[in-house]
Amino acid sequence: MQPAYYENLEEIQNKYWSMLDDAVSNRASPFRIPVFICAHQNEVDGRIVVLRKSDRKNNLLQFHTDFRSPKVNILKNNNNASLVFYDKEEKIQLRVKVKCEVNNQNSITENSWKNTQHISRRCYLTDSPPGTISDNPTSGMISKLEDFDYSMEQSENGYKNFTVIKCKIKTIEWLYLAAKGHRRARFDIENKQNIWLIP
Repeated sequence: MQPAYYENLEEIQNKYWSMLDDAVSNRASPFRIPVFICAHQNEVDGRIVVLRKSDRKNNLLQFHTDFRSPKVNILKNNNNASLVFYDKEEKIQLRVKVKCEVNNQNSITENSWKNTQHISRRCYLTDSPPGTISDNPTSGMISKLEDFDYSMEQSENGYKNFTVIKCKIKTIEWLYLAAKGHRRARFDIENKQNIWLIP
């Protein structure tokens, strides 16, 4: 028996938003860690990010990064990017084209920082930016930070580096792999047009 979303565009949207919403809090969800791809001129770069917010009403997705990360400079030059999600069990792939907004030390980052756990804040406490060349294998942190020997108050030093990337969705391309026949559709949010595609 085929699922409700097999040949129904509205049900497809309900399905992928439920998967995105679940991924924000469910650490086991494959949709929690999409591939984020951005590019500037000949420099195309991709990496795994952690989905931190899913907002269907405003067609937004969010993740966190370090303000000193190379991708921040790439996004300042070209804020068009893409997120790719895949769930092997569900046999569902999403390719999401977005326009990114870099948020640092503003009301958006304040709210997210308050909800960032002690263990996660240490990522923003390194002395050198992510990607800095090192003579030795290192986390980039002094040893007491590696041992989590720092207070929440001390962790506030990382706030200046904490950055929220807000991704405004332009289009979503859906692919569902099924033995009976794959299904593919594109949801153009900007132009309010939903169409079927040949898989």
